Amino acid sequence: MREVRRSAQAPGDLGVELISVPAGAELALDLRLQSVSEGVLVSGSVTAPVEGECGRCLRPISDTVVVDLAELYAYPDSTTAETTDEEEVSRLEGDLLDLEPALRDAVVLALPTNPVCRADCPGLCSECGVHWDDLPDDHSHEAVDPRWAALGKIKASEE
Repeated sequence: MREVRRSAQAPGDLGVELISVPAGAELALDLRLQSVSEGVLVSGSVTAPVEGECGRCLRPISDTVVVDLAELYAYPDSTTAETTDEEEVSRLEGDLLDLEPALRDAVVLALPTNPVCRADCPGLCSECGVHWDDLPDDHSHEAVDPRWAALGKIKASEE
């Protein structure tokens, strides 16, 4: 068994539409590599900075995500290679293993598809588009049904 602590640069497109790890950001890898009968078991955690925007109010979000990782990298001539499809299990390439696909899957699946800046974010007013936190408590918009607009004009002219 070998414990490894390293940092690596984040690949591009590591995220979802509203939140992602910036390309080139530093990823902190805290991994344990264990030799098992079928290959090398890589387990541990990845810590990554994330940036994006709130899905309710569109304000910027900066945070850190910590993701657990566990992946088996099979030896070329192991039983695992014979009993599984090529895409099911990661393979060792000589003495090297490609951690990016497993890291990408773990990080992207851990990110929220609709991130919020805070749990009670009220979002934006649907009429004027201003953030509800910036509006007065009595903020409202008069909604007039266009079918009744002519009657409103008659009422206004009588007053």
